[in-house]
Amino acid sequence: MQTIALPPGPAEGFDLGGSDESLARLRRYFAQFGDIYRVFAPARGVYNYVINHPDDIKRVLLSNHRNYTKGEGMDRVKILLGNGIMTSEGGFWRRQRRMMQPTFHRRVIDQFSALIREVNDKFVARWAEKAARAEPVNLSDDTSELTLEIVLRSIFGTDLARLEKQLGANPFAVVAKEQNRDLKFAFRFRSLTKLVQELINRRRSEPEEHFDFLSMLMATRDRENDAAMSDKELIDEVLTLIVAGHETTAAALTWTWYLISQNPDAQARLQEEADRTSSDRTLGLDAAESLTFTHQVLQEALRLYPPGWLFTRRTLEADELGGFPIAPRTDVFISPYMLHRHPAFWSEPEEFRPQRFAGADAEERHRFSYIPFSVGPRHCIGENVAMFEMLVHVHSMARRFRLSRASNEPIEIEAQINLRPRSNLMMMVESR
Repeated sequence: MQTIALPPGPAEGFDLGGSDESLARLRRYFAQFGDIYRVFAPARGVYNYVINHPDDIKRVLLSNHRNYTKGEGMDRVKILLGNGIMTSEGGFWRRQRRMMQPTFHRRVIDQFSALIREVNDKFVARWAEKAARAEPVNLSDDTSELTLEIVLRSIFGTDLARLEKQLGANPFAVVAKEQNRDLKFAFRFRSLTKLVQELINRRRSEPEEHFDFLSMLMATRDRENDAAMSDKELIDEVLTLIVAGHETTAAALTWTWYLISQNPDAQARLQEEADRTSSDRTLGLDAAESLTFTHQVLQEALRLYPPGWLFTRRTLEADELGGFPIAPRTDVFISPYMLHRHPAFWSEPEEFRPQRFAGADAEERHRFSYIPFSVGPRHCIGENVAMFEMLVHVHSMARRFRLSRASNEPIEIEAQINLRPRSNLMMMVESR
């Protein structure tokens, strides 16, 4: 009788997931077992597989993606986000994605340029006051507040200011202020569905022109039967956009400023590039994307510290990865954090080198060795929005300030749902 070859793995069991211990284990296991291995998960009594090679990642996320569904941990996310585009599957997901895609077209995103500038200008003024008083800036809090304001205003438009006036506070501020993503937070966040429903009802009863994501989602129709989204579908997509559009971008910007502060040459090049644009000019999408070095800095920050550092897929039917058979209903873990530091695909992988995203390095690299926004049909629908926001923000601040760490304490990584610094990142800001 022929024995089926199985991939290697540790003798001890461990439940991989969103935890600091998981990141430490992934580092250790990769050093021991390489591109594919399996780990026994005591909680479910099954083996989970981990893949680190771009060829296998391409198979799971693109070439054989129909054989994979969302995997371990998605039930917890559904409690928070409902059946939005991040958690839904199959035909329903394809319908929602198809209906939402035009909303994220470049022509649409470009029209948010004034909003993005306006929010950044508010933080320019705040940072200038801190610089004048030689007080540190809480970078973690500010990037969280900034990205949340942009995402809320882009979704709700003028209704956000009206709500704040009516209620005396921003009802969605809990997203930035409450750090734990536990059941208590999920309950508080889901309670906002009533508020979103009221906004939808009001817009239907008092028709007026709105340019925001909510109005676009309300207007979109299924091309096959001309049906609109139901109210529940609308609300789930809105709540998904709030969480997905805020947390990952905030984490990415926090890591970006940390890396810039540790690399004076990069900071000087950023400032030189920023100085070549007019201070009173609102950057459109094309202009923002033409900031070549700023773009490379952000790409390198996303390589070293991808906010979505671990995700899973589950096989529907049997497959083969890395030369090993994988049974149906097996969870396959993919870690962009590990992939982005794979020494076979990245030279000096632990070093901050933005220039690796230019020239021959970028052209010759395996396309699936870099996936900060995932790849394939389920890649992040908001990738262009997020990059636009980050380019404008880094450019705006680099024109006006130099940033340096307020202390020399080592940065500790918190690897939960997103990858972020465990403690608030405090920065001294000096006006240029």
